[in-house]
Formats: sequence, C-alpha cells, structure tokens
Amino acid sequence: MLRSLYSGVSGMKNLQVKMDVISNNIANVNTVGFKSSRVVFEDIMSQTTTNASAAGNGLGGKNAQQVGLGSQIGSIDTIHSVGAPQTTGRELDFYISGAGYFVLRGPGNDGDAINYYTRDGAFVRDAEGSITNNGGMKVMGSVANPPMEYTEGFDLATIPVNGEKLAELTVPEKLPGGTEEYKSMAIDSNGLVLARYGDKTYVLGRVGIATFNNPDGLEKAGGNTYQSGSNTGDPIIASSGENGSGLLRSGALEMSNVDLSNEFTEMIIATRAYQANSRSITTSDEMLQELINLKR
Repeated sequence: MLRSLYSGVSGMKNLQVKMDVISNNIANVNTVGFKSSRVVFEDIMSQTTTNASAAGNGLGGKNAQQVGLGSQIGSIDTIHSVGAPQTTGRELDFYISGAGYFVLRGPGNDGDAINYYTRDGAFVRDAEGSITNNGGMKVMGSVANPPMEYTEGFDLATIPVNGEKLAELTVPEKLPGGTEEYKSMAIDSNGLVLARYGDKTYVLGRVGIATFNNPDGLEKAGGNTYQSGSNTGDPIIASSGENGSGLLRSGALEMSNVDLSNEFTEMIIATRAYQANSRSITTSDEMLQELINLKR
C-alpha cells in the first residue's frame, strides 16, 4: 500500500484533535481565569531509502534519502498569559495583576485534602466564616494567631506566608474571647485579610500566592483549578508581590485569555489542512485504482 495513505490519515487525526482544542478555547471565551491551549505538531520517524555516504574514490559525498511517514501531536500547551481585568465592584472578587495562583484546599481523588491552584478570584464567605471559591474549596494562607489590630503603618513582616504552614482563612462571627460581632471584611493588595469588629479593624491572616518554576506543567483539574504535576516543580508559596507574583486588586476578575480572532484563523487553517490531507488520500486511492486497472 502507498505510504501516502497512512500519512494522510495521521494528518487528519491530528487536525481533529486541533479542532477539539480550538472548540474548547472558544467555549471558554467567557470563563473567568481560563487559559487557552494550542496544539503543536511534529513529524513521525522517516524511512531511510538510501543511506548517506562520505566523499571518496573521486566522488563527493551523498545525502541520505528519506520518506516521511506522517505527523503526530508533539504537545498540547496551555498558554498562561495574564488575561485582562473585568471590573465587578464586588469586594470579594480578586484579580492578580501578574503571575501567581491562589491556593485552594479541596478533596483529591482518594478523598484526602490536597492543594489546588486557580486564577479565578471569585470568593465567598460561607456560613461558618470560611473564605471559599464558588466550588466550596477553601482559600489558604497564613493565619494571625491571635488576630492583630490593624493600624496605619502595619508591619507586613509580622504575618509572613509560609508554604509549609498554610491554613484555611476564616472570618468568624466573633473573635476568640471577644464579644463584638463581625461587621465587614476586605482583603487588601498585599493579601491581608481585614475584618471589622465593633469600631476596630483586625488582621486575621494573609492570602497565599503560589508560583512555579514551570507553570506550563500545571494540569487542569476542572472548576477553573489546576493541580501541580511532576514537571511543574514544587510550588513556591508566599504573599502577593513576592517571588515574582502580582499584587491583588479587589473588585475585579481575570477574563479568559482566549483571542477569538486567532481561534477563528486557526480554525480556517485546520479546515483547509484537513481538506488537503483528505485529498492526498483520495489521490492515493486513484493511483491504486489505476494500478488495479492494469490487469484488465
């Protein structure tokens, strides 16, 4: 059989995957914090019909003759460029103005709690006072124990974020040993969790921000979250503005980084390439038909 038949089939299969990726990007054009993906192709091994030879006996050297055997998917990359902010005006919506990911704690596949990472900063305060995302995963950071009164010129160094001592951030109805009830809360650009009880404001903790040596290695886990993989490196968790991470901006969410003009262009390219590969298969079939007709 002709090699071109299988080369054409490999191209069509790969382009179907490319269309799957493009369609997923377009479907998530309005998903908060979504990162688009791309497909990178590479050639499969080539069949060497004639080996290369060095110069000698009065003749020059000859190059090898090779016939390619089609293409394959080299990688499906996630593009972690920062999306534009979308103003919401909601106090518990946060945008990271740079690199970094919020740290969430949620159940893993085996039921044990593990860390997840997200760029989706739409948080809520649940009935127990815990700060969570929309899926109920708890936001992690450093907890002030005991809570400290917030005053002008507050020293941020008093609440460092340690990746080995992360805890769930909670804003209770009453402070431990206190009688004044909760009134309001906010998180500033440095990640400080501030809550007002009576006529005083207290620092209850600080939001942790994770960065990675290789963020492209993060694996999507659904629900706008990621899990660290074997190629991401250990998470480097600190406060916002440290280790190359951005500061927090309240009242805004990160929009998807999907570029519709680019996706539609890639869709046209994929469609034409699919047609060309299918044409190579039909042409190969016509050649085989002509060969069969020689017997007549």
